[in-house]
Amino acid sequence: MRMRVLASLFFVGLLSVTTAQAGNWPGWRGQAAQGRTDEKSLPVTWSTGEGIRWKAAIPGVGHASPIVWGNRVFVTTAVSADESTETFKPGLYFGGNQFKPDAAEYTYLVMCLDADSGKVHWSKPAVKKNPSIPRHIKNSYASETPVTDGKLVFASFGAEGLYCFDVNGKLKWNRSLGDFKLRYGWGTAISPVLYENLVIQVCDRENGSVVLAFDKQTGTRVWETPRDEKSSWSTPLLFDAGDHTELITNASGRMRAYNPADGNLLWECAGASSIVSPTPVSTDGLVIVSSGYVGDKNRPIYAFRPGATGDISLPEGKHHSDTVAWHLNVGGPYIPSPVIVGPNLYVLLDRGFLTCFNAATGESVYGKNRLGRRSQFTASPVAGDGKIYCLSEDGTCYVVQAGSAFKLIAANELDEICMASPAVADGRLFIRARKNLYCIGP
Repeated sequence: MRMRVLASLFFVGLLSVTTAQAGNWPGWRGQAAQGRTDEKSLPVTWSTGEGIRWKAAIPGVGHASPIVWGNRVFVTTAVSADESTETFKPGLYFGGNQFKPDAAEYTYLVMCLDADSGKVHWSKPAVKKNPSIPRHIKNSYASETPVTDGKLVFASFGAEGLYCFDVNGKLKWNRSLGDFKLRYGWGTAISPVLYENLVIQVCDRENGSVVLAFDKQTGTRVWETPRDEKSSWSTPLLFDAGDHTELITNASGRMRAYNPADGNLLWECAGASSIVSPTPVSTDGLVIVSSGYVGDKNRPIYAFRPGATGDISLPEGKHHSDTVAWHLNVGGPYIPSPVIVGPNLYVLLDRGFLTCFNAATGESVYGKNRLGRRSQFTASPVAGDGKIYCLSEDGTCYVVQAGSAFKLIAANELDEICMASPAVADGRLFIRARKNLYCIGP
């Protein structure tokens, strides 16, 4: 049974440190960035009038997912001094590029809410300034999901810097991530990750891509590794290979693995899509990397074995090697990241289809199944309790039974635009919509 938070905020930090339950959802895609939980009895049905524990207004605009540690929910947002600049257009379309930054001052906020009630414990500005870069009309200035170790909360705002707060809302340090020029002016979205005493941030851009690692406590730069890459929007995966850990990055030039302790390159592989967003996933000694820009014929899925070195790119026409367990030319998603449940890899396509592959072999388990008429997806699916939760842009969450046959269990409507991926903790779903944060469940 989860400890209830003590009344005095003086004890928030202590509580967060001492309740490191497995049910925490500490960063992008939760535990180990897999997008799944071992929790049981997750909610199945809800609507705007039923099954919602609480709803809390979030000012401004942000596509960052909520994160959860103990009885605290953390979320970031960007609040414009002129709401008319918060332009947004959902859906699937070409265009939407904006070639100048929004012409207003923004307050970049980190917020902490109570997981039981939705009460705002604190809301602290990281910085107030005019944006440094443009953004796609579908993007926001707070699209990077924060990450926490229960003591500190790390929030990246891309071109506006990386910020470290303690769990009581005190700003500990901040660091510039350099100048950003993004492809087509689309803006940023890569979330930070934690490894031992480091917070690691991938900065893929047109003007000098780099991976940066900072000391969690002090913000001191520990290592920096340049990347021969252009813009990407994929948050990396820390892959536990047993005797070592690999930092897996996904980008259009090369898929790569680095040693997260020192930034040294371990291996690289060509063959990704021309625009890359999904985060890799892993299972049973394999790391699976995918990309699928809708304008490309090449929309691949790769399954890599750990321990490789050097260039492991497949020769043309080959689909496996000593280091590549399997490879598909077509099947990867454009924006949503895949999720693995049991033996199966589930891929959510942004046009509203769910597909399923055997994660060990790449063989098709089932083909495209439509989730809803005209449904469009930016949020990544999450899984738990034998179910897969797929949240559409129009706020409908489709619940699918995990297994070898497609079975839609429920379709739950919130009647609010949803771009952020859900979080799952303590038997509840936390869904960040355009203007509100919802807690679904008991």
